[in-house]
Amino acid sequence: MCGIIGYTGTNQAAPILLKGLERLEYRGYDSSGIAVINEKIDLIKSAGKIKVLEQKTDGGKKLSGVIGIGHTRWATHGVPSDVNSHPHLSADGNFAIVHNGIIENFAELRAELSSKGYKFKSDTDSEVIAQLIQYYYDGDMISALCTVMSKIVGSYAVGIISTYSPDSVYAIRKDNPLVIGLGANENFIASDFAAALEYTHNFVQLGDGEIAKLTSRSALFFDAHGNRMEKTPYRVDWDISQAEKGGYPHFMLKEIYEQPRALTDTVRPRVKNSEIILDKIAFDARNVNLIDKIDIIGCGSAYHAGIVGKSFIEKYCRIRVNCVLASEYIYSDPITDNRTLTLIISQSGETADTLAALRLAKKMGAHTIAIVNVVESPIAREAHDVLYTHAGPEIAVATTKGYTTQVAALYLIGLKIAKIKHTVSDARYSEMLDELINLPQKVEQILNDTDSVKSYAAKYSSQHCVFFIGRGTDYAASLEGALKLKEISYIHAEAYAAGELKHGTISLVEKGTVTLALITQSALYNKMLSNVKAVQSRNGTVLAIASQANIAIEDNSDGMLTIPDCDDDLTPILTAVVLQLFAYYVAAERGCDIDKPRNLAKSVTVE
Repeated sequence: MCGIIGYTGTNQAAPILLKGLERLEYRGYDSSGIAVINEKIDLIKSAGKIKVLEQKTDGGKKLSGVIGIGHTRWATHGVPSDVNSHPHLSADGNFAIVHNGIIENFAELRAELSSKGYKFKSDTDSEVIAQLIQYYYDGDMISALCTVMSKIVGSYAVGIISTYSPDSVYAIRKDNPLVIGLGANENFIASDFAAALEYTHNFVQLGDGEIAKLTSRSALFFDAHGNRMEKTPYRVDWDISQAEKGGYPHFMLKEIYEQPRALTDTVRPRVKNSEIILDKIAFDARNVNLIDKIDIIGCGSAYHAGIVGKSFIEKYCRIRVNCVLASEYIYSDPITDNRTLTLIISQSGETADTLAALRLAKKMGAHTIAIVNVVESPIAREAHDVLYTHAGPEIAVATTKGYTTQVAALYLIGLKIAKIKHTVSDARYSEMLDELINLPQKVEQILNDTDSVKSYAAKYSSQHCVFFIGRGTDYAASLEGALKLKEISYIHAEAYAAGELKHGTISLVEKGTVTLALITQSALYNKMLSNVKAVQSRNGTVLAIASQANIAIEDNSDGMLTIPDCDDDLTPILTAVVLQLFAYYVAAERGCDIDKPRNLAKSVTVE
């Protein structure tokens, strides 16, 4: 949620800030603004899309200066408006700030500052930061920022510029992502690498309670007490072209088509001579046999990936697995200890609830492994171990390659543990490993023939409600399919375990009701057949998603989409791709804003 970009260098700042904000659009926003130092702080901001800001600034030409900050805001305190947009100025106009996060004690701070004569213009919690900096500034900016951090409660990533330090951009953070980009005679602050990748591939993560002071030629870092500290840069090898559409009409479609490459990059480097090598994670008989249970924690699609992983790991590792929503885990007084392995899943590595769950699990003694996409993200840094998915930049709000690579990573972990525990035969292990390695080619087969998906999407795009049903891993896969459809097409979509139809859900089925039935588990074919017949007997419409072994279902359905021949236990990745395409083309038929669906943000960094 929200996006920050800051620049200090030798080029005009405003056009660079605008371009950075465009690259952060995917995070979700309702307003934007930029501020540049030119003797005084010049500021232009606006509710609405960034193109409105571009028009108001004439592409940045109306703001002259080589130091500046910019922001895309997602409203929390105060409605979307020009006044509530960031950046915010201090009362004397000498400080400007942009802020992501929530200041929990802003009301008390605002009342205190108001009693001292400070006037507030906005309804935001963020403006209090600018006023606090003015109040505590005594000629030493680092000292003032240390004091401000000690006064505010909540989560924040803040960029600051000041007329008292006209060559510098400052940053502070706590529980909210912020990276420092190190360029040639220019430096950046940003919510995400994507905003600065055009200019540099070298970054530093700003830690909790730390301060950065950037000029065009230097990057200095301080702890919460103002003491100098050293930070080690790391390189992000993502290409800027990966953060561009590359001729596709939407990022989502581009990212769907990137899945063969993403899956290959996630799986193949970790398989050497039929052995799974999970980077630096030390899995061996000693520590694996100490595991009593596994908790898998995530939000949204990451949670759905976890449900697939639960089924697979329980079946082959014979270990109890709980899959828990991060937002529920942190308030559930979870039962966990040093014999629990906790898998933390997040595409961005910065999801607020998931980060909080990670910290709680660690506090209670569990060993934690992060499955994330973004290198050096907060979750990746704080977990005991990390397994990167190598999906590459994912810009569309609706995750596609992020999800399928998470599932692939869980398969790798499950097979690795099963092999160590001897709970899978050598033959079955080799068989599934070969299947996993070949999955990218099967995804390509789906992507090379999408005519049927487009046809059914057009046929059913006017629906107001769609159901998804499945059994076993098909039920797990249907949860993600329903989420994709609802989040980008705005059609009410729900997934149900097919065996639960007669326990209430079937009362909703009537003439014309469309149900997508996932049928890839051969052992459950006859059970699914009876469920399909139950829907049709109520005059419902059934579109089957079937594996090659189960195409006989076509005789009992109103339409069918198939996946390539695949081991039943690994079909969720293939069905996910079909359902992603279905959701995409339905949304396209309905004229929806596919990459930026309403009310949603790519990265949820506040509870």
